[in-house]
Parts: sequence; structure tokens; C-alpha cells
Amino acid sequence: MRFQRVALENFKCYDDADLTLSPGVTVIHGLNGSGKSSLLEACFFALYGSKAIDENLDEVVTIGADDCTVDLWFAHAGGDYHLTRRVRNTGERATTAKCVLETPEETFEGARAVRRRVTELLRMDSEAFVNCAYVRQGEVNKLINASPGERQDMLDDLLQLGKLETYRERASDARVGVKRVREDKQSRLSQLDEQIQAKEDRDLHERLNGLESELNDMQGEIERIEGQRESATETLEQANAVLEEYEERRTELDELSEEITELETEITETESERNDLETRISELKDRRESLSDELSETVADSELDEADPVAVDARLDDLQDRDEAIQARITEQSVEAKEHNSTADSLEEQAEDLESRAEQKREEATEVASSLEDARETIADRRERLDDIDDDIETLEARFADADVSRESAEAHHDEVSAELDEARQRVTELETKLQSERESLREAEELLDAGKCPECGQDVEESPHVESIEDDRARVADLESTLEDARERVETLETRLERAESLTDAADQLATLEDNRSNVVQLVEEKESGLEADEERVEQLREDAADLDSQAEAKREKAEAKREEADDCRSVIAECNQERQQVKTAIQRLERVETLLSDVEECEREIDQRRETRTRLAETNDQRRERLAEKRERKQELDEQVDESRIEEARSETQRAENYIEKADAKLDELREERDDLQSAIGAVENELDELESLRERREELADKVEKLQSLYDEAEQLQEMYGTLRAELRQRNVETLERMLNETFSLVYQNDSYARIELDGEYQLTVFQKDGEPLEPEQLSGGERALFNLSLRCAIYRLLAEGIEGSAPMPPLILDEPTVFLDSGHVTQLLDLVEYMRDEVGVEQILVVSHDEELVGAADDLVRVEKNATSNRSRVDRVERIEETVAELA
Repeated sequence: MRFQRVALENFKCYDDADLTLSPGVTVIHGLNGSGKSSLLEACFFALYGSKAIDENLDEVVTIGADDCTVDLWFAHAGGDYHLTRRVRNTGERATTAKCVLETPEETFEGARAVRRRVTELLRMDSEAFVNCAYVRQGEVNKLINASPGERQDMLDDLLQLGKLETYRERASDARVGVKRVREDKQSRLSQLDEQIQAKEDRDLHERLNGLESELNDMQGEIERIEGQRESATETLEQANAVLEEYEERRTELDELSEEITELETEITETESERNDLETRISELKDRRESLSDELSETVADSELDEADPVAVDARLDDLQDRDEAIQARITEQSVEAKEHNSTADSLEEQAEDLESRAEQKREEATEVASSLEDARETIADRRERLDDIDDDIETLEARFADADVSRESAEAHHDEVSAELDEARQRVTELETKLQSERESLREAEELLDAGKCPECGQDVEESPHVESIEDDRARVADLESTLEDARERVETLETRLERAESLTDAADQLATLEDNRSNVVQLVEEKESGLEADEERVEQLREDAADLDSQAEAKREKAEAKREEADDCRSVIAECNQERQQVKTAIQRLERVETLLSDVEECEREIDQRRETRTRLAETNDQRRERLAEKRERKQELDEQVDESRIEEARSETQRAENYIEKADAKLDELREERDDLQSAIGAVENELDELESLRERREELADKVEKLQSLYDEAEQLQEMYGTLRAELRQRNVETLERMLNETFSLVYQNDSYARIELDGEYQLTVFQKDGEPLEPEQLSGGERALFNLSLRCAIYRLLAEGIEGSAPMPPLILDEPTVFLDSGHVTQLLDLVEYMRDEVGVEQILVVSHDEELVGAADDLVRVEKNATSNRSRVDRVERIEETVAELA
């Protein structure tokens, strides 16, 4: 993998930056605090998003900006990739507004999807990236200071050995789960064995044979009694046949008696009904006469010559037409009256609106007159305000008369002092950092000297030629302390000057503000005075408009009154029409009564004819009934002569005997059948138990088979668990051996002295440094510079191990070193340069990015990038240096 280009917009201290990155060693150089590390953080942030930063997401957005954007172009496995992340800061909480990864195959969108794809491409997450390829500022001793367990977890995760542990744990969980199921099945198998033994002890087959034999004897007795019962049943049926014949004749005699009585009753009732019909016919004739008299009177009142239905219909049509015409006239006048009323209402509303507008005009005139008076008072107040502003301006101008800086140059003077103060503070920071490093080196040297060891090489003092160098270190520390004190005094002096410059700048700003305020007040006074005459004219015009609107409202009310009078005339016409219509309705009601009376007379005549016909029909029906009555009396006499009482008595006696025997036989059969049912139930229960025994045996065979399979599965899970554990241990040992070899190669290259023989890395990732005399040292016992180089060597060895692999290569990101010289003196910086060249030339790392303020690293660069920060705007700028040789010469 190789970074090709990174573009920033509003990212931390960068407003806008665009940097192309080439293969080889790229050194990003600049003063401390200039924003060098932010370039690498931007690349890391583009790859992993919020997981790559320690601070909150809103802190990556430049102060004062709403959003920031980072674009990263990189090459990987022969393909080109483009990654864009944009963060929006709305003030409450920053969020990822856009995250897109364009790959040769497809495009991924969303922070999670992009982070997942980047992790798959590099085969490492953000934490693994930091532990392997990205040595961040201040973390140069991270791996060496980690405990063996922490170091083991870091390296196992980088080398994907953590997955084997995950698989081993899954196999263990599976083994435990299979064991739990197997034990449950074994418990159920034991229960089945107990149930099967209990049923076999009951000798179910012998018991079934005895019950079946007893059932056969019982069935023979039942069949014998059933045969005797059938003979008794035949005798009973014959006796019942005789009795049934007798009962049929008795029934027919009874029915004939009832039918004769019925016919006699019906004849009597029909004669009574004929008499009632005769009475009703007389009543209908009386009603017909009464209706005819009323009809004659009604015809006389209705102005008709006679009760002719045709004439009645014609007269009704004429009256109904007249009624409809009157109703139309009423409707017409009602509509006209409503229109007049509506017009009157509209005119009155218009009058009210005009009067309301007139009132508004008068109120507005009053308000304008009041505002006119307020304006005159405001003009007087603002003229007093002008006098106050003139006094303030005179006071501030007097301050510049006593100063050595003019009003126009106050801001430039402030910027100049501020820039000097930033440079002085940056100088203090550099001196403090260098002093801390020198003090640390001096402290370690003194500790070694107190222990009888050489501060330079760690040998005994008697054998070392370098003991005197510690005095030089102390002198350098003293010089740095003196220089730092002078730098701090200069910062204090500049801070005092900056306070005076800020006071003058504030005075200049206040003067400008006062002058703007004076100009605004003068303009407002002029505007107010120019509007007074117009307001006076407006008051007069509003009062004239109000009087005109009152006049228009009066005219509208007069028109409305005229419309009300026209509506009253329409209502008078409606009253006359209603009176005439009432007379027409009375005439229509009389004619309708004539129609009703004609219909009632006709109905009476029709009903009289119907009842006469009914009376004649009933007389014919009674004649037929009398003939049937004579026939039934003759049949009854014949049946009375055919009945034999002695034969009937004998049949009744045989019926009683047969019924008594059948009753006893049925009782005995019920008893025997109940006993037979009990035997059959007992047989069924034994057969069910035999079926259950067979089912239990089948279930036991199935369960035993499952237990056997679960045991086999348990053994396989146990073997798989042991295999993953063994494989992880073997792979870890191979990694340890390879890493130890690479670490020794790298450390011996960059630290070429006679003090150390080798470095040992055991299976638990415990690091030990052996001196030439065989004495072991903990890495923490090395000097500050040696410890930093040791750690860098370890990080580079891990990078080599992951890049080359034990078998085959793996895709790796650029090797990134952020301020690796913080804990190194000048001699150790040279060794760091050797390490960088070794990783580039011998190991073949395609791209190495080094961030440093140290000028010694510039000579190792294939590409040099300069980063500077504007002291006024506090924004960083990136420039590529084209001629590195000339830059190196200038720095020298």
C-alpha cells in the first residue's frame, strides 16, 4: 500500500492543503507546533474515521468552520483507491456527513462500511495500524514499556492469532454444550430402562391369555339367553298383532264418532254464519243510503250540477292549476323581497365599513400628530447625543497624541508585536523540549556513573575512556537553562508590549466606532427634520379623507332604507296571495270529499254482492256435509258388530307373560354384557401396556443411538479444541523465532558498538538485552537514546514480520514515524538515519513518512515537505521543496 495524495479542507490547523506523496522516504519538516503531525493524523483519520482520533469528532474541524473534508488517494495491490470523509459541526455535536470509498471493484458508503472494507484490505484495524506501522509522537516507547502480556496480545492480534483463540473458545463452548446434552440423554436412557424392567416384571402375556379364556365362556352364556329371548319375542309379536287389530278397529270407531260430532257442529256453525251474513247485508244497505245523502249535500256545496266523476276531476284540475299559479306568485315575491333585503344589508355593511374607515383615518391622524411631537423631541435628544460623542472623540484622540504610534498604524504595530511574541514562545517551547531531553540523558548518565558504569557504553568506569563527557553534559544543561531564562524574560517583555499595543488598537477601534455613530446620528437628525413637513400634510389629508368617508356612508344608508320599503311592498302582495290560496284549498278539499264518497258508495254495493254470493255458497256446503254424515253413521254400525271381546282378553294374557320373561332376560343380559365389557377393557389395558412396552424398547434404541453419537461428537470437539490451542502455540513460537531474528538484525545494524551481544525474545514475549559479557539487561535499563532506538528497531522488526510473513507476503501500509528524534541526541539521530535507509534499501519498504523538526533528518529524504504556520492567522501551510540538496546545504 502507498499513499499517493492527501487533500485537506478546514482540518484542524489547515484551511486548505493538497500534498502529493511519492515512493521512498518523505520527510515532513517544520518547527514544533507548525502542524506537521496533523498531516499524518489526516491520513489516519481518512482510513479509520473516529476510531483514529483520541479527541472528540468536533475537534478535527477548524475553529470557526462548519465542516471539514479529508480526501486520501492511495494505491493497493495494483489498484487505485479514493477515500473521502466530511465532518459537519452544527454547534451541538459533530457528525460524519459523508464517507465514501471508491475501489476498482465497487463503491462503499457509510462510516461503518468504509472502516470495515479498509480493515479487510490492510488486514488490521486502527489499533493494529498504530502498533505496527504508525509510531505516533510520544509513543516511541509504547511497545517496550508494555507488559509481556500486553505485548503478546498486540502481536497476536496483528498476526491474526487471536482468531485461533476465538476458534478454540468456540470449540470449548461446543464441547461443553454437547456434554450437557449427552448427560441429559443418558439420564433419560436410565429412566427408560427402569420403566421397561417394571413392565416386564408384571408378566403381561400370561395375564392376557387368562382374560381371553374367561371372555369366551361369558360370550357362550350370553348367546344361549339371547336365543330364548327371541322365542318369547315371537310370541309377544303374535299377541300384539291381535291387540293391534282390535286397537285399529277401536281407533276407527272413535274417529268415526269424532267425525260425526264434527260434521254436526260444522253444519250448525255454518247456519249461524249465514244468519250473520244476512244481518251484515242489511247494515251495508243502511250505510249506502247514508253515504248517498252526504254525497248530495257535498255536491250542492261544491257548485257542481251533479256527482259526475269526470266533472269532479276536471274541476279539481282547474283548482290545482290556480293553486300552483298563486304559489309561483308567492315564491316570486319572496325572492324579490329577499333580494331587496340583501341589497339593503349590503348597503348598510358598506356604510358601516365607510364609517369604520373614517374612524381609522381620524385615529391615524391622531397617531401621526402624536408621532410628529415625539419626532421633535427625538431631534432635540439626538443633538445632545452629538455633543457627547464629540467629547468622547476628543478624549480618545488625545491618547494618540501622547503615544509613539499613530492611530492608522496601531493595528500593524499590534500584529508585529504579536508575531514577535509567537516566535519567542516557540523558542521557549523548543528550549524546554531540548532541556528536558538533555536533563533525561544527564540523569541516566549520573545513575550509571553512580553504579560504576560508563555513561556512554555501560562498561565499568575503570575500562571506559568516556567518563569525562558527563561534565560536558552538565555544562550543556546549564547553558540551556540560562538561555531558556533569557527567552522567558523576552516573552514577558513582549507580553507587556502586546498589552499596550492592544490598548491602542482598542482605542483606534473605539474612535472608528464613535465616528460611525456620529455620522449615523447626523443622518438620522436630517432624516427626521426632512419628514416633519410631510407628516403635517399627512395629518390634514387624513382628516379630509375621514369627512369624505362619512358623507359616503350617509348616502349608502339612504339607499338601504329605500330597499327596505320595496321589500315591505313585496310582503303585502304575498299576504294577499296566501288569503286567495286558502280559499282554493277549501274548494279542493270539498271536491276530494266528493271523490271519497263516490268511492265509498261503490264499495258498499260491491261488498253487498260479495256477501250474498258467500251466503249461497255456504248453503251448498251444508247440503254436502249432511250427505257425508249419513254415510259415517252407517259405517259405525258395521264396526260395532265385528268386535270379539274373548279373543282380545286371551291375547292380553300372552302379552303379559312374554313381556315378563323378556324383562328378566334383558336384566340378565345387561349384567353379562357389563361383565363382558369389563373383561374386554381389561384385555385392552393389557394390550396397551404391551404396546407401551414395545414403544419404550424402540425409544430406548433411538436414545442409545443418540447417546453414542453425542459421545463421538464430544470427542471430536475436544480434539478440535486441543488442535486450535496447539496450532496457536506453534504459530506463536514460529513468530517469536522470526521476530527475534529480525530484531537482532535491525538492532545490530543501527546500534554498532561493543556493548551488546544479542536480544532474546522468549515464548511469552519477554524481551532481554544481553551485554558482551553475557550479563542480561531489561530494556528499561538502557539509556534514553538507546531505549528509543531499541523500540524503533522492535517496531521495524514487527513491520518486517507482517510485511514478509512467515510464509508469503502481506499488504502493508507506509511506515510512519512521527517525531522519532524526541528522545535522541545527535549521535543517536545518525543511527536513526541508518535504520530508515535500511528499511528503504534492504527491507524494501515502498514508502516511509517521517515527521520531524530535527534538521539532521532532512538529508535522508527522497522528498522534502516544509510545513509553516502563520503566527497571525494560526493556520498552517504545506510546501514541497524541489531542491533538497540546496536546502540541506543551507541548513548546514
